[in-house]
Amino acid sequence: MIGWLIAFASNIGSVVLNAYDTMVNGLISLGDFALFSLRTLRWMFSRLPRRGTIWPNFYEVGVKSLPVVALTGTFIGMVLAVQSYFQFRQIGLETRLGGVINMTLLRELGPVLAATMLAGRVGSAMAAELGTMRVTQQIDALSAMGVNPVHYLVVPRFMACLFLIPTLTVMADFMGVAGGHFYCVNILGIDIHHYWHNSAKFVTNFDLFVGLFKSIFFGSAIAMVSCYQGFNCTDGAEGVGSASTSSFVYSFVAILVLDLFLGIGLDSIYFTLYPEGASLL
Repeated sequence: MIGWLIAFASNIGSVVLNAYDTMVNGLISLGDFALFSLRTLRWMFSRLPRRGTIWPNFYEVGVKSLPVVALTGTFIGMVLAVQSYFQFRQIGLETRLGGVINMTLLRELGPVLAATMLAGRVGSAMAAELGTMRVTQQIDALSAMGVNPVHYLVVPRFMACLFLIPTLTVMADFMGVAGGHFYCVNILGIDIHHYWHNSAKFVTNFDLFVGLFKSIFFGSAIAMVSCYQGFNCTDGAEGVGSASTSSFVYSFVAILVLDLFLGIGLDSIYFTLYPEGASLL
């Protein structure tokens, strides 16, 4: 009996120590990430990178992401039409689908899906590329030559994600609206006049502003998380793969957390300024 109690107490102690170590390591990583982000912002506002380092990143983040973002937005608009039609038809409000689909796309699905595609296509590539440079000591070589790695490698990628994700969000919104319109009008047979009338009635400029405002924070989070994971990659091919995977997972979690709190904050501001839900026109 005494031996069993000793073993039980030892196991409990191990669990507590592991939990404590995990918490401490998490706080250390969070502080290190905050310092990394501050260094990036300081270099961005103190001295901009050259065009030769900025434009390739803009092309990689923006131009190459357009096809997948456009395709995703189109099918999301159609999926919303498919899933909402029968519920709205049961209560005789199928002509309101335009307002529901377009508002959902502009406020939530457009920016979130564009950011998710950016995290999967661009963020993972950033983490893998920078991780490979860390493993092969190319980042250390830049430091030895007097080049600041954060200014040369991180700032262009951060600026590309920050400035181009609103454009990708607009593309996702446009293609989603077009896809929802095509399915509702041409396949479900909803009257086109009532479809767009209800869209114009329920969707406001504020809805577009909310989506674009969120996308700026999403792009910043993706760039910071991905570059941080790449810069802190462990040795070997396994470390590069782990950095790439972690960048997408943490970026996606950051997108959802930011979406929640930004949505709550923006809605509170809107209903404070317009308690009756007046449109921002």
